Amino acid sequence: MLQTVARACSGIRFRAASSLGHPFAVHHLPLVHRRLYASKEIKSTASFVPGSKQPITDEAARAEYSKAEEAMKTAVTWYRKQCSAAESRVMGRVTPSMLDSVRVKLPGGDKDYRLDEVATIGVRDGSTLMITLFEEENLKFVESGLYDSKLPNVVPQKHDARTIKIPIPKPTVESNAALIAASSRQAEEIRVQIRKLHQTSLKRGKYKKHSIELEEFQKLSDRYVAEVEKIVADLKKGTSSGGKRK
Repeated sequence: MLQTVARACSGIRFRAASSLGHPFAVHHLPLVHRRLYASKEIKSTASFVPGSKQPITDEAARAEYSKAEEAMKTAVTWYRKQCSAAESRVMGRVTPSMLDSVRVKLPGGDKDYRLDEVATIGVRDGSTLMITLFEEENLKFVESGLYDSKLPNVVPQKHDARTIKIPIPKPTVESNAALIAASSRQAEEIRVQIRKLHQTSLKRGKYKKHSIELEEFQKLSDRYVAEVEKIVADLKKGTSSGGKRK
């Protein structure tokens, strides 16, 4: 009985293998053909940094960024000093810093000098600026620098061969309005300067559209323009109740 069953099973295996055309493959399972695809490597997003927070990695771009930032910072620092001096005048304070923006051109020189580089500046009687030159031959050049600065109500007067005095009138509503208007014009000039620095940097770098460099330079420009806006707004707010005398 057992031999009969064994022969029957053997015959079944043989016929199945023969039907496949391979009599020796009776002990192998049928092959399943699969199409293999290249698996994509899945990267973790845990280390991804938003574009607005990515640093500039290109060395040349970083150098250009630092250069632009320094130039913008210098311009805004200068404007802040200008507004500080304007506020002092509106509030009736007379200080040497009122003349910080004055530049003096000397013959044979290749640069403009700050006033405190060619003279000392003091205050007499709380209302008069006294400028004492280191070299008396520079008197006319200092006078030219004072006029060229176009500071409102600053009229230099020769006191002696080495000294210039500048009486500062008491603030009035009209003079204060002139100072605020002048500061507003300067604010626009600084904004234009910042935007020009921004555009110059982009032209030098020739950065790709939507690149991190374009984004970072735009943020830099926006930041310093916003600083200018805040400075002039603070000036107007701080002087709105000062210098009402006529």
